[in-house]
Amino acid sequence: MNHNPRQQRGMTLMVALIMLVLLTLFAVTGFNLGKSSLQMVGNMQQRSQTAAAGQSAMEEVISGLRFFQTPGIVFFLPCAGPNTRCVDITGDGVPDVTVTFTPNPVCVTGKTIKNSSLDLTKPNDAGCAVGVAQNFGVIGAASGDSLCADSVWQINAVAVDNVTQAQTALTQGVAVRVSTDDISTSCP
Repeated sequence: MNHNPRQQRGMTLMVALIMLVLLTLFAVTGFNLGKSSLQMVGNMQQRSQTAAAGQSAMEEVISGLRFFQTPGIVFFLPCAGPNTRCVDITGDGVPDVTVTFTPNPVCVTGKTIKNSSLDLTKPNDAGCAVGVAQNFGVIGAASGDSLCADSVWQINAVAVDNVTQAQTALTQGVAVRVSTDDISTSCP
């Protein structure tokens, strides 16, 4: 065997260069994986904040009376249109998320409550009761209906982050006891 030291010098340099290239590739790959993970976490946070802003606006709509009285105008002071709410998440006075209720809230079903179904010991039921007038034998003159109806509404919203354009669609159903006047034109 011939072990000439001059022939081995080049091989050591070549192995060192290959190891250096491999270490550089590992470092770049690790950096890119960390960067993409950080981007994913940031996107998830934006989506969560957008969903929270949308849910907050949804709760505001449901807790008010306007969605079943005037479904086309659910906010008293809208920010960008009749059924929109702008939400400032960061507290800097600039709206970060725009929540649009589209289509307008819609009544899925409405059913007038009969006087005979009311429990007059409950304050909510007592306000619905109607006295029955004498009908003098006319069939169908007294319907037995109260002044209230049980209704089910579907409310849809789209929350959009104003910077990243991240979107979250929300749909919620709500059952509400309303006046029969409030549902006479909007419920099937």
